Amino acid sequence: MQPMTAHLDPLTLGRWDLAAVMASYAGMLVLLVAVGLRLGLGWPFYVGLTAAAAMMGYHWRLIRGRTREGCFKAFRHNNWVGAAVFAGIVASLAQP
Repeated sequence: MQPMTAHLDPLTLGRWDLAAVMASYAGMLVLLVAVGLRLGLGWPFYVGLTAAAAMMGYHWRLIRGRTREGCFKAFRHNNWVGAAVFAGIVASLAQP
């Protein structure tokens, strides 16, 4: 019996794979901005989001050619997006 997994991949999304990745990134940023505004987070949070957005643009540059190396590098580098958001949250909450 094969294990049940939930995933999306280029075979599922076809030519829309890049659009789906970037739409997910954009949706994440929109939701994080909404949460930041709702919670009244300070400017460090938005600096963290800006850094994360810059990394997302870099990921797009890596994956737009759909090369194995570029996609794997973006996959390995993705944790830094979360680190930038986390650092922004911590720095914003540490403000007096």
